[in-house]
Amino acid sequence: MNRAINLLRLISIHPLLWIVIALSVATAHFLEVCILLGIIFIHELGHAAAASFFSWRIKKITLLPFGGVAEMDEHGNRPLKEETIVVLAGPLQHVWMVALAYGLVSMDLISVDLFHLFLSYNLMILVFNLFPVWPLDGGKLVFLLLSLKSSFPNAHRLTLILSLVSLSIFSLVIVIAAPTHINVWVIIAFLYFSLYHEWKQRRFIFMRFLLERYYGKKSSLQTLKPIEANEEDLLIHVLEKFQRGCKHPIIVEADGKEKGMLDENELLHAYFTEKRLTDKISDLLFSYY
Repeated sequence: MNRAINLLRLISIHPLLWIVIALSVATAHFLEVCILLGIIFIHELGHAAAASFFSWRIKKITLLPFGGVAEMDEHGNRPLKEETIVVLAGPLQHVWMVALAYGLVSMDLISVDLFHLFLSYNLMILVFNLFPVWPLDGGKLVFLLLSLKSSFPNAHRLTLILSLVSLSIFSLVIVIAAPTHINVWVIIAFLYFSLYHEWKQRRFIFMRFLLERYYGKKSSLQTLKPIEANEEDLLIHVLEKFQRGCKHPIIVEADGKEKGMLDENELLHAYFTEKRLTDKISDLLFSYY
């Protein structure tokens, strides 16, 4: 009960949304807007409820004029299984909402027209959110899938590139099919801006990932995945090989032979605490052993 109350306290409404609501009243579309906002709200609450279950740090749940977002203060170091559940918790809300609406229309508690409207809005939001475009749920699932095999910065970069390609294809389809649909173009513009901002911030996002890995919880990293590094490799280049959900022993090699081993925390400590930003792995090996 306390968690539910805390989640409700995190809800905020974007100022422009009030204008949209006022326009819906003036144009006799208030019911449609209320249904759409209700579906979006429950979708985002699904994300937040799953995140709360795993004790994630939730910043806020914001309702926007063209959607919603549940903002988390997490930076890629939670188990991939947890993150997958949190991402899927939003789309899964549409299943019970449609089932409930079907039950209500079957008992003649709502009209068939209202059911069809509710169903179409649910399908529209569900399908759109599963597009492989960051920061939609589909884009986040792509990031998680790529993270199974790739390092954090590589998975992040590939996710953004694939998102741009997908969004460009979608934009082309809209140009052909519905070029005058203003609402869709507003959403497309927002997604392009989000991708641009995420691309510009990718280095900062990677540093934040490393910082939380160093100062945050250590117990969630259960899979050991050694990283082979040449003694001449720069410290930052080895850090760029770090992968989500894995603990990395660093095997240092020279001339094809193992020369020593470092713990990933030793690398993070050297980079963030000792500020050894331009050191080679051999320098760390010499210092620590």
